[in-house]
Amino acid sequence: MSLIDLLTVKEIQIAISFFISLVISIAIIPVIINISKLKDLMAEIQLRSSHDQVTPTLGGIAIFASTLISYFIWDNPAEGHDTHLTISAIIILFFLGIKDDILILSPEKKLIIQIAASLLLITLGDIRITNLYGLFGIQEIPYLLSISFTTFIFISIINSLNLLDGIDGLAGTVGLFAALSFSYLFYNLGFFAHATLAISLAGSIIGFLRYNWSKKNKIFMGDTGALIIGFLLSFFSIKFVMINDTFNYNPLLGHDAPIITILILLLPLFDTLRMFTIRMLNGKSPFVGDRNHMHHLLIDTGFSHIKSTFILLSYNLIIFGIYLISKNYLTNNTTLFYLFINFIIYCLIGKYLSKKIDSKSIERLQFSKIDKIKRLQIVDQYKNEDSNKSVANK
Repeated sequence: MSLIDLLTVKEIQIAISFFISLVISIAIIPVIINISKLKDLMAEIQLRSSHDQVTPTLGGIAIFASTLISYFIWDNPAEGHDTHLTISAIIILFFLGIKDDILILSPEKKLIIQIAASLLLITLGDIRITNLYGLFGIQEIPYLLSISFTTFIFISIINSLNLLDGIDGLAGTVGLFAALSFSYLFYNLGFFAHATLAISLAGSIIGFLRYNWSKKNKIFMGDTGALIIGFLLSFFSIKFVMINDTFNYNPLLGHDAPIITILILLLPLFDTLRMFTIRMLNGKSPFVGDRNHMHHLLIDTGFSHIKSTFILLSYNLIIFGIYLISKNYLTNNTTLFYLFINFIIYCLIGKYLSKKIDSKSIERLQFSKIDKIKRLQIVDQYKNEDSNKSVANK
C-alpha cells in the first residue's frame, strides 16, 4: 500500500489530525505568551483569583487555530452542512472571546452573541433536540419548543465550561475528556468527519494544558478558549443525540444518548446548577461571581490545582463508570433519579467543605499557598503602578 493510499484510511487521518493539532498548539503558545507579555495582554489579579501573578490569557487562540488547521487538512465529503455552520459559529465566538479577553464585554452582549451563534447552527443546520427518548414521559418535541430548548442547551454548556475555568487545568481537562469521548462515539457510529473534529480539539487542548500547568510559561485559555470548546462540545452533544434518534431501527444506536451526553459533561453541569441554586437561594444574581465553586472550595481547603482537578474529574468518571456497568438494568428515568441523588451528594460535599473552611478563620486567609492579603496587596500594587503611569503621561 502506497503512502497516498495510507492517507485515505480514516483511522490514520484521525490519528494524524490529533498529532498535528497537538504539535501546532505546543508550537504557537510560546509565541502567544511572548506577544501577550510584550503588549501587556495579561489577566488581572482579582480577589476571586486563584493566582498571584499576572498571566497571559489568550490560550484560546492556539486552541482555535490548531483545531481548525488539523481538521481541514483532509477532504471530508460526508461532513455535512452542519459542520460548516459550526465552523462559522466558532469564528464568531473566536472574535467575541478575543475582544472580551482584551477589553472585557458586558455579560448581556456576550449572551446575545452566543445566542446568535447558536441559532445560526440550530436554524440553518437544523441541529436541534427533537426527541427526549421518554425522559419525563416525553418523546417528540414541537418545532418551536425544540429550537428554544436546544438554544438553552447550547448556552448552558458554553457557560458551564466557562464557569469551570477557575483553576489550572480543570476546564481543559474536562474539555479533553469530553472531546475524546465524543470522538470515540462518532468513530463507532461511522461519523468520521465529526470524530476528526473532536480529536483535533482534543489535541489542541493537550497542547494548551502543557502550558496551563507550567510554572514558568503559564497561560490561560481565556474566554476565547472556553467559548470555542464549549460551543464545539454543545454541537457534539446535540449531534450525538440526533444521530441516536433512530435507535429503534438501528442496533448500533442506543436509547440512552441524552444520558450519555449528560454524564460526559456531568461536572460542568453539576457545578453550574449548584452555583446558580445557591446564589438564588441567597437572594443574589446567579451571574455574580464568587469563590463558592467546588474547585474554589477544594483550593481553599488546601488542595493544589492539579489535585483539585484530579478529584473532580475522578468524581465524574466514577459516576460515569457506575452507569456503564449497570446501564442494562436502568431506564432513562431511573438514571435521572440516580443523577439527582449524586447531585444532592455533590451539594452536600460542597456544604461540608464550605463549613470546614469557615470554621477555621486563620485558614480562610489562604488559598492553596496564596495568601488573601498578599493577593489584595498585589492588586493594589498594580493599581498604583497604573495610576503612576497615568500621572507620568500627563
